[in-house]
Amino acid sequence: MQNATIIRSTRASKIAAVVVVAILIALAAAPWWASSADLRLITEFLFYLALASMWNLLAGYAGLISVGQHAYVGLGGYLMFSFVLFTGMNPLHTIPLAGIIGAAISVPVAYLVFRLKGPYFAIGTWVVAEVFRLGAAQMSSVGGGSGLSIPVSVMRELGRKSEREMLIYFSAFVLCVGAILLVYLLLRSRVGLALTAIRDNEVASSSLGVKIGKIKLLVYVAAAGVTSMIGSLIFVTKLRISPDAAFSVNDWTVFVIFIVVIGGIGTIEGPIIGTILYFLLREFLADLGAIYLMILGAMAIAVMLTAPKGLWGLLVQKYDFSIFPVGYRVKEK
Repeated sequence: MQNATIIRSTRASKIAAVVVVAILIALAAAPWWASSADLRLITEFLFYLALASMWNLLAGYAGLISVGQHAYVGLGGYLMFSFVLFTGMNPLHTIPLAGIIGAAISVPVAYLVFRLKGPYFAIGTWVVAEVFRLGAAQMSSVGGGSGLSIPVSVMRELGRKSEREMLIYFSAFVLCVGAILLVYLLLRSRVGLALTAIRDNEVASSSLGVKIGKIKLLVYVAAAGVTSMIGSLIFVTKLRISPDAAFSVNDWTVFVIFIVVIGGIGTIEGPIIGTILYFLLREFLADLGAIYLMILGAMAIAVMLTAPKGLWGLLVQKYDFSIFPVGYRVKEK
């Protein structure tokens, strides 16, 4: 082993980094080359990729299998509407406030659901989301069960339609890149080492002094804050909110779980692959109605049975390749 060295990046990952930078530059310039419809589609893609990255951080690294993250999507949306209606704030300026408040609210929620383990934790997070939905339905000030729309005068303050689309797109781009960057930097830190230890063996990591409770709380709060910001921006684009739409388990949790499972749980690249595949399937199969959902379910089951680590896991197993290297490897000199 004297002729070996410890490295993180490989030649392949450095080449991949250049490709990623080129793709980011192309996406940053999308308002100048994409049509209005394409820009809206890319914006939605960025929403789902950011949500999937946050859920993957929870489940893939911290072992927190939550089926209630739509609670924070809806919370972010209702916080945005509340600030706009009651304080007259610019909708885009409410995004960081939604993140801060969402993170703060997640602390007492975590205190409750962290008392549950395994499937009981998953059910507990879903119950919390239902409580949020029922609470929103009882608040007449934000439309009650029927919901409400953003006043036209508020959206006009953001400029013409093309200007609004550009502002919303860049906000989605920054949130998505920020979410992935947060996961990447977190995994390359001491917290990332602790998360890896927890994922591999929670009992052993605890015996080695890893503060499991604090690490999981940090991850849960961070994911809640980012998810709340994404939720607030999602409903800026939709212009209308209602309890059922804001706290939709299908739209904001089931599809996100599908993306992560198909792409590869516990990897940064997995949600990217999963989101691309999900949008391709949706574009070509959405007209099939219920059959489309059956195909998604069958595909998820097939991947879980044949490739538990997802499609990206198959590529890594075959080619030992990583776009976002976060671990260490031994290289012989």
